[in-house]
Amino acid sequence: MTTYVWDYLPEYEKEKADILAAVEKVFSSGRLVLGDSVQGFEQEFAGYHGVGHCTGVDNGTNALKLALEALGVGPGDEVITVSNTAAPTVVAIMGAGATPVFVDVREEDFLMDTDQVEAAITPRTKVLLPVHLYGQCVDMAPLRRIAEKHGLKILEDCAQAHGARHHGSLAGTMSDAAAFSFYPTKVLGAYGDGGAVITADDETDRALRQLRYYGMDKVYYVVRTPGHNARLDEVQAEILRTKLARLDSYIEGRNAVARRYEEGLADLTGPGRLQLPATNDGNTHVYYVYVARHPRRDEIIEALKAHDISLNISYPWPVHTMSGFEHLGWPKGSLPVTERLAGEIFSLPMYPSLPEAVQEKTIAALRDVLAAL
Repeated sequence: MTTYVWDYLPEYEKEKADILAAVEKVFSSGRLVLGDSVQGFEQEFAGYHGVGHCTGVDNGTNALKLALEALGVGPGDEVITVSNTAAPTVVAIMGAGATPVFVDVREEDFLMDTDQVEAAITPRTKVLLPVHLYGQCVDMAPLRRIAEKHGLKILEDCAQAHGARHHGSLAGTMSDAAAFSFYPTKVLGAYGDGGAVITADDETDRALRQLRYYGMDKVYYVVRTPGHNARLDEVQAEILRTKLARLDSYIEGRNAVARRYEEGLADLTGPGRLQLPATNDGNTHVYYVYVARHPRRDEIIEALKAHDISLNISYPWPVHTMSGFEHLGWPKGSLPVTERLAGEIFSLPMYPSLPEAVQEKTIAALRDVLAAL
C-alpha cells in the first residue's frame, strides 16, 4: 500500500458518528444557508481566539480577498507578502485589485524576512500580509512596529497555522484581521471547503459580512456596495463545530508525529545533509506539514517511490516564477533564498491520525535512501 503525505480516512473512521450526526443536524434543521450552524461556528471560532468577530466564508482564498477589501485594499494599492506560499495568497491580492510585492524569506525557518519589509514599502503600500507557513508564526513584533510607523494594516494568512502560538498569542490575533482556510488537509479541516476571517474591529466585521453576501446589508436585494457570493456552507460549519472541539488534540497528535521524526532521523541531520524543521523561540508549532530539506531532494523523492512512499513538495515553484505571474516583473534570481529552498524542501507524511507503523516505514525507508546517496 502506498504511503501518502495526507489521508483523512483514519480520522473519519474515528469520528464518523459525530460527522454524520452533524450532517443530519443540518439536513433536519429546515435552514440550509447562513443558519444556526454558521452562526454557532462563528461564535465558537471567535471565542477560541478571544476576539470579537468571525465571518465564515466559502474558502480560504475568499477569506483573504474579502479581508483585504474590508481593510480598504483596491486597485492601485500594493500588498507586501512572500512568494513561497500557495498561489491563493497572491491570487487573493490580485483579486482585490492590488499588486503583490514580494520580500524574501529566512533560510532557517522559511518565514518572511521581516528585515526586508520596510525597504519594500512605497506610497502605494496598504497592507502587510505575513504567511504563517507550515504551522508556525512569523515574528510579528517588527511587523507591528513597521505598520504603526507607516500607517499600514496587517492581515495574517493563517491557512496553515490554526492554533499556532507566538509568545502566547494565537495566530490570527496579532493584526487587524486574519484569514483561515478549512480545506480538508488543514489542521482544522472541513469535509469540503470553507474559510473564515477573524477580527476585533467592528467596522471590519460589518464590511466582511456585507461583502460575503453580494454587498447586501440585512435587507435582501438592497446592495450597498458590490460584493460576492462567498458564504460558508451550513453543513461544513456544523462539521467544523464538531472538529473545533478537537483542535487542541489534533495539534497534540501532530506534535507527537513530529517528535517521532526527530527521534528517528536526528542522527542524519547537519549542514549539507538532511535538515528537519526548527521551531523558533516563543513559537508553538502545529506542523500543518512536516517540511524537511536536503540538497539532493529530487533523488530522495524518486528513490522513495520504490518503497511505495509518495511525498509532496510545498512548494516546488515559488509564485513569482510561475508563468501566470510573469507580468508582475519578478525575474528568476530576484528572491534567492526562496528559490534555493524550493529546490531542496520536501514534506514527510503528517496528520494526527498517521499510524505509527506507517511513520516507522517512512523513517526506515528514508534512512535507507540517505545511506545510499
